[in-house]
Amino acid sequence: MRSFSPRLAARALWQMRVRRRPYVLSHGVNARCNLRCSFCQYWKHPAGEMSQKEIFRMLDEASSFGIGVYNAWTVEPLLREDLPRILRYAKSRGLITSLVTNGLLLARRADELSDLDYLSVSVDGIRSYKELRGVELENILAGIRAAKRAGHEILINCVISSKNVSELEDLVHLAERLGTWISFEPLHESAGISDSVWRDLGIRDRSGYEEAVNGLMDLKRAGAPIINSLTYLEMISHLQPRFRCHASEIILHVASDGSIENCRVHSQPLANVKDGLAEAWRASKKGREEIAGSCPGCLFFGYAENSLLYEFVPEVLRHYEWM
Repeated sequence: MRSFSPRLAARALWQMRVRRRPYVLSHGVNARCNLRCSFCQYWKHPAGEMSQKEIFRMLDEASSFGIGVYNAWTVEPLLREDLPRILRYAKSRGLITSLVTNGLLLARRADELSDLDYLSVSVDGIRSYKELRGVELENILAGIRAAKRAGHEILINCVISSKNVSELEDLVHLAERLGTWISFEPLHESAGISDSVWRDLGIRDRSGYEEAVNGLMDLKRAGAPIINSLTYLEMISHLQPRFRCHASEIILHVASDGSIENCRVHSQPLANVKDGLAEAWRASKKGREEIAGSCPGCLFFGYAENSLLYEFVPEVLRHYEWM
């Protein structure tokens, strides 16, 4: 498993805690998707897309600003033909590169991703996968195997819903067979989606859900390749955020059209990197602070785990295994 070196960790902490600047640039690299998942709003409201030239300029400015990680995600990054060139340019600017994909195009494009450091693939179930995503799971597994052959280290990420809560242990064993890591987070019932979707997918059997998450904790203690910390798993077993969120301080969220947003939950545009990344970060400061101050919190694992790391929670520091 790749991990931060002490030097890299020191750089990240200096950037975030001393300079008060983000360390991760999370970029919605395109606005299109090849799936139509009922619980996702991104494909329903496509925005514009930055040109390759505009993205290269943003990456230049990100590097100069001290950002150390470039994460390409949503809606489906592999639909963007120039993605390998974007990743290569990010690497040339000294950035660690990360990609989040649904995996449907991975079998075809895995060999093009030689400049990728971290590869995350969404796998939300086994028996329930087709109902949730609309395609056969084997298509995704073929992509994961192709990426493994190409030398990639892979995280599969599962969003826990009513449809897959009985499959969590099976998913851990699938990750073991594939030779990947796995992460879990509970479904976030976001605005903009029909109430009927949340009635169908939402976590309503709390005792069954808690038992399933406790099972994940046991598997984690036994050495299963689960990247979530026990601190986080305990938190989500009760579906209660118990941390101070630092997502908007750690991560610069840039939508496909260049808009800066506070986070995935609060996605209203606050500024635009086309006006200059440093200026957009400054211009969005008041909006980010107001949103963070009034937000009740969420349980997106990237936000929670990185915020706990930022706060030097001992168990998270000891077991932090993915970015």
